[in-house]
Amino acid sequence: MRGTAEKSPGGRPVDIWEESKMKWRRISAVLCVLAFCGAFASAASATKYVALGDSYSSGTGTRTFYEESCKRSVYAYPYLLHEAHSSWTFVNATCSGATTSDLLNTQAASLDSSTNWVTYTIGGNDAGFAEVITECALPWWASNCNGAIDDAQEFIENTLPGRLDEVNETIAEDAPNAEVVALDYPRLFNGEDCNAFTWFSPSEETRLNETADLMKEVISEAAERAGSNFDFGNVIPPFIGHAICDGGGGSSTEWINGLSSPIEESFHPKVSGHANGYYPVVHEITG
Repeated sequence: MRGTAEKSPGGRPVDIWEESKMKWRRISAVLCVLAFCGAFASAASATKYVALGDSYSSGTGTRTFYEESCKRSVYAYPYLLHEAHSSWTFVNATCSGATTSDLLNTQAASLDSSTNWVTYTIGGNDAGFAEVITECALPWWASNCNGAIDDAQEFIENTLPGRLDEVNETIAEDAPNAEVVALDYPRLFNGEDCNAFTWFSPSEETRLNETADLMKEVISEAAERAGSNFDFGNVIPPFIGHAICDGGGGSSTEWINGLSSPIEESFHPKVSGHANGYYPVVHEITG
């Protein structure tokens, strides 16, 4: 039933029903605008987190992977941060074996102006971490451990800083609004070797730990050069007392795998190393 016609001030009849429909159209239009603006604001305020880096970020050592080719694990610190902030958009570009070149040429494609947080570990493979450990694990008469360490330290001091600067410059350019957390590597050894089929001497373990300290200095200095959007996360302190063979190699104390099967799990943080070593350092920065 249509509404009763009334006289307008000018004498024209007004259809109340038509007037009511026009009012509802205007209200609906306003509601649609508000809904669009709300959706836009929500999208604009969404936090995006991109994880970059090598095996120490992907989760090699945790023995459980949801993506096998790059050894990405739900127990690795990036995924733990993702679980702590489930509303964030999470992009995991980490990959076991990655070098600075891999990060620049492949992983950095995940970055854009909407990225808010970036984390990474990188540089260990550039310095030949796996090759040095393999050399030093051999009996003294069959290896040149000190020579391998010398070469790695020379590279870390003279070549790696430039590569890290390139990494940081690329991240800053591709993700200009992001806060970046650059992480180092733990000391692996406690001065003893409790593993069968490895022959690390105490002096070799000391030098290998000193190499981790050197990596810390180079990574932290590169982050400082990169500017105020870059933070350095030092994981060496929380791993002290939880190196390979700490607690007799018991899983409750030892947060890093010794020689393991499969071999690629060796000398990487366990589930406990990510949960208690890496993650708290990252979470303290990101909140």
